[in-house]
Amino acid sequence: MLDNWKKIWESPSPQRAEIAKLLLEDNQIIAVVLNKQDSSYHFGHCEVYVQQTDVEAAEVILINDGFITNPDT
Repeated sequence: MLDNWKKIWESPSPQRAEIAKLLLEDNQIIAVVLNKQDSSYHFGHCEVYVQQTDVEAAEVILINDGFITNPDT
């Protein structure tokens, strides 16, 4: 699956990851959240993936909405 997908954002909050996914989907970009948190202790993070062809557009959307605050890192 991950051959055509790229991680564009991650968060320790599953809710924030889902909000980012919904924001992308509202802009016709297919997004997937991969929850890598431990289910017992709730440490770890959630990753948001988009298809390779949508990476630039998705990053612009997340930057404009404040999810990505420093795109150079």
